[in-house]
Parts: sequence; C-alpha cells; structure tokens
Amino acid sequence: MSMRFEVGDHVTWNSEAGHVSGRIIKIHTHDVDYKGYVHHASVDDPQYEIKSDKTDHIALHKESALKKIER
Repeated sequence: MSMRFEVGDHVTWNSEAGHVSGRIIKIHTHDVDYKGYVHHASVDDPQYEIKSDKTDHIALHKESALKKIER
C-alpha cells in the first residue's frame, strides 16, 4: 500500500484547540515511543510526525486524521 502523504507535505488536522497545520517531518512504519506513549504504526497504517506551523510542537497522527493543504 502506498502512503498518501510524503515528508514535506503541508497538512492540517483537528485538535482540541481547533484546526492546526504543519509539515510532515517523518513517517513511522513501526511502533514508536513518543513522550511515554507507544504510537502503533505499520507499513499499511503509518504514523506521521508533524511539526506545527505556529509552534515547535511535534504531533503524531494517523493518515485518516490528516488533510493535505494544496500549494
């Protein structure tokens, strides 16, 4: 299965604070421990590591939570 997003893509997602946007900086295809929590990932269901546009906050999200922002 090919991944829908690539490193460098600009994406948006809905958070508790509203819609947030950022750039994908890494794609995880194996489980990853981040801030004490294991985020489950596989080749067929990756986790995308995203750096927020407005802050240095890093978030991990599944493909289904993300929407690509067209340039």
